Amino acid sequence: MIAVTVYTAHSCALCARALEIVREVRAEVGFELAVVEVDDDPVLEARYREHLPVVEIGGERAFTYFVDASALRDRVRAVLPAGPDESLAES
Repeated sequence: MIAVTVYTAHSCALCARALEIVREVRAEVGFELAVVEVDDDPVLEARYREHLPVVEIGGERAFTYFVDASALRDRVRAVLPAGPDESLAES
């Protein structure tokens, strides 16, 4: 299963909205979700603060500041393994 990580911070309205969208898409598509708050980690704070929220798919940065539900859905589906029906499709 693909992993999606959302980097957030306390009192970040954009982060709250992005997380809401990610959770909605997760209910439809299905993926592992990790939420990481950067507030108490100086290394994460330095790496992500200026770009929050940051959404990574499979360890690669996919979104900053805003998350588009349709684009997230498409990007997650693009990295999911093909289902049994798709692998049996005729050429």
